[in-house]
Amino acid sequence: MNVRVTVPASTANLGPGFDCMGLALALHHTLIVRELPGSGVEISLTGEGAESLPCDQTNPVFVAMSAVFDETGYRPGLLRVESDNCIPLARGLGSSAAATLAGLAAATVLAEAEVDRGKLLAQASVREGHADNVCASLFGGFCVTVHAAGAPDFVRLQPPLGLEAAVAIPNFELETHKSRAALPASVAFGDAVANQARVAFLTAALASGKVELLSGAMDDRLHQPYRLGLVPGMRAVCDAALKAGALGAAMSGSGPSLLALVRAGDEAPGKAMQKAWLDCGIDSRLLRLPFDDAGLEVETYG
Repeated sequence: MNVRVTVPASTANLGPGFDCMGLALALHHTLIVRELPGSGVEISLTGEGAESLPCDQTNPVFVAMSAVFDETGYRPGLLRVESDNCIPLARGLGSSAAATLAGLAAATVLAEAEVDRGKLLAQASVREGHADNVCASLFGGFCVTVHAAGAPDFVRLQPPLGLEAAVAIPNFELETHKSRAALPASVAFGDAVANQARVAFLTAALASGKVELLSGAMDDRLHQPYRLGLVPGMRAVCDAALKAGALGAAMSGSGPSLLALVRAGDEAPGKAMQKAWLDCGIDSRLLRLPFDDAGLEVETYG
């Protein structure tokens, strides 16, 4: 059997929605797995991370696949794994969540088990430690998640039409564990209240299509102030985006990429972000990305 899995990138938090909000972006990790007679695994990598990720059984995609094989008791034949990843690594765009979902889904199909998205959400969230990126990449669109007993609950919303993301990706990485290590053990009560209001306001703005409210709704006091030192120029880049017409701007996930929500076709905010970073002595690349509505897609053939 052959299986092809496609998983979109995601941006998490959108400012105040720490560990509970995600938005799927049209940038993908595509995984093709062919099962042949024999045993073992052959892994080929193209795209982002092809030169740095392992091509053996310690590859993150195959580690996720192995977890499914162990759970189901399935013993595959020779697996030829082709991983084509367009999602930059350690840049706050959900590359780890996408790789995990791709591996879990492909192995589930090979094991002839049902591809249950609720189960995939629970499995991948446990492996990732949070559900925000996972949920968005799995279901597409804008997702709000909460950890309930046993598994995450979520609500999926369709993002407003006519918007896209301008993502400025600096020329340095920031690993999630380092970004999380910068966070305090507690925050002031006033900051918590302010963030709670903005999470509700941001959800309402996106659900109602009142995009003119996004700038204030994407303000954050819970995590971004503590990460400023890890992402030089963050405040200047976000301010430049807003001055150039962006509807809202924030750190993408745990960074270091910075994301602006803009009207489709508006190139000015992205260019302003790149210039602001260059003024700080940092090169960056810009991606203008539509939102992904489909989420994870699985195809079998052969």
